[in-house]
Amino acid sequence: MEANQSIGYPKKKTQVSPIINYFPVSLYAVILGLSGFSIAAQKIEQLLTNSVSISQYLVYLALLVFAIISVMYILKMIISPEEFKSDFRHPVRMNFFAAFSISLLLFSVAFLDLSLLAAKIFWVLGVILHLFITLRILTFWIQHNKLEIAHLSPIWFIPVVGNIIVPLSGTVIFSPEISWFFFSIGLVFWIILFAILFNRILFHKPFPEKLLPTFFILLAPPAIGFISYLKLTGTFNDFARVLYYFALFIFILLAVLLKYIYKSKFFLSWWAYSFPIAAMTIATVLMYRQTGMVFFEGLAILLFLILLGIIITLTIQTISAIRGKRVFVKED
Repeated sequence: MEANQSIGYPKKKTQVSPIINYFPVSLYAVILGLSGFSIAAQKIEQLLTNSVSISQYLVYLALLVFAIISVMYILKMIISPEEFKSDFRHPVRMNFFAAFSISLLLFSVAFLDLSLLAAKIFWVLGVILHLFITLRILTFWIQHNKLEIAHLSPIWFIPVVGNIIVPLSGTVIFSPEISWFFFSIGLVFWIILFAILFNRILFHKPFPEKLLPTFFILLAPPAIGFISYLKLTGTFNDFARVLYYFALFIFILLAVLLKYIYKSKFFLSWWAYSFPIAAMTIATVLMYRQTGMVFFEGLAILLFLILLGIIITLTIQTISAIRGKRVFVKED
């Protein structure tokens, strides 16, 4: 007995639940969709003054889901550090870390009318984290010598979009110079990445099926850029029109390509449909306020109804995928 104890037996390796081990950082795209939807609902409620107010409940629901996802991903960082490092070093998945800081910035926007203190806290945390993540990702791009054109996808726009979001509440909370700093980063890198992406689309292999829905991310930078530009300048001028109408053209182009994009089976990347449509809805509400044209009022309502249908569909599909054990699996 003592001999056996002295020799010892190999300890059983603790089995980590696949839910924690393979918890995807891409689930933060769900928060972008839900928080964007809640902000769009706020704007539509303001547009339809007699409408029932449910947007605040949508904000709290998005915050609850954000808390659950964050707790689960923190557990992954602690229990499965190698899987976390794999996410943070992956040329595609690493961009979803920016969705965490973007979520904080969007909650800052959503809480402006609910609690200014909460909006300030979310904004400060979001700005600090997003600057760190942006620098980390850009450093990775510059220093990494194994990046290939095939790695490039619209997902790379996520960190860029985050910078353009900063002014949405930043102009109310702190000096506009901080917002101009982030807006400049986002705008310039959006133009650079857009040119590189078109090279990738035109002259290289087609995108994998699971990345096709991410084409909708292309809609977000000009739509959010339009909103942020109005916040920063307080003027509706020709440059503002260029941003909005370019976003509108991208929306029309994506509508024409929808049959091609929609052919893929469900992946979490489908949530890429939601946030850009939410941004376009908010931009269109602002366009109506600037021009007074009934066309934009009708378009804003139509976009919101489309967004509502997308959120419901994505929620059902995501729950079905989780039940079918197609979410918490090892990714390529």
